[in-house]
Amino acid sequence: MLTLFLDFARRFARNRAALAGLGLVFVVIGVAIAAPWWFPRPPLRIVGRAEIWPFVNSRFPLGTDSLGRDIAAMIAYGARTTLLIGLFASLTATSIGITIGATAAYLGGWVDEMLMRVTELFQTIPNLIFVLTIVAILGQKIEYVTIAVGIVSWTPIARLTRAEFLALRDREFVQACRSMGMGSLRIMFGEILPNALPPVIVLSSLVIAGAVLYESAVSFLGLGDPNVPSWGRLIGDGRTLIRTSWYICAVPGAAIMLTVLALNLVGDGLNDALNPKLRDR
Repeated sequence: MLTLFLDFARRFARNRAALAGLGLVFVVIGVAIAAPWWFPRPPLRIVGRAEIWPFVNSRFPLGTDSLGRDIAAMIAYGARTTLLIGLFASLTATSIGITIGATAAYLGGWVDEMLMRVTELFQTIPNLIFVLTIVAILGQKIEYVTIAVGIVSWTPIARLTRAEFLALRDREFVQACRSMGMGSLRIMFGEILPNALPPVIVLSSLVIAGAVLYESAVSFLGLGDPNVPSWGRLIGDGRTLIRTSWYICAVPGAAIMLTVLALNLVGDGLNDALNPKLRDR
């Protein structure tokens, strides 16, 4: 097991851009963890004069917004919201996608046909509109936003899982498991799934980046949780002042851009490390 991990780490380390992305992800995680120590006051509390520009007042290194709230505090606490929604939305999408894709490929026949038609139906619906509809129906709590993003993000994972299962379900080790009398669930999730996971893991890491963008868009449009600091909501609050105090939008916009870029770079590194066709590149 240790040898496999060291081999994976060596291949991942070949991609310097992926290492830079991983370092940036760790920075965002560190900021999110340290937020309560750096900013003990509630992040949505008014703490100073409105529209203080960055680097003008040492108390507010990133300035204040139109209400006098500390932008640095909202960025730090917003990192927690962003990472939690991205992680749990990816887990939700991965769980749904693996279940549907594995079931469709392993059982085949009318089950495969039905589940793939359902998958195609979900793909015809514009994702952002679907997310907004779900949030509008369920409510604006952070849990519902996470569920909504997970529900619209599972279809690529389902199709990839199905393709991997179709390639593996008739292999010798699967036939040996059937001859030994193993149940279908044990074969699917105990034998085939571990061999199909590498590309699924890569795609799941990219779903996190997509979830960050969806959450930012929902918050920007005012449908996010109003009691939770969010980068998208900060951009939405500052859009009316973009000509006079553009930094209110620029700071959280840069945070979103760098986080999504870092997650995509990590996904690219995972693809290099886990894709057998690229291992010797």
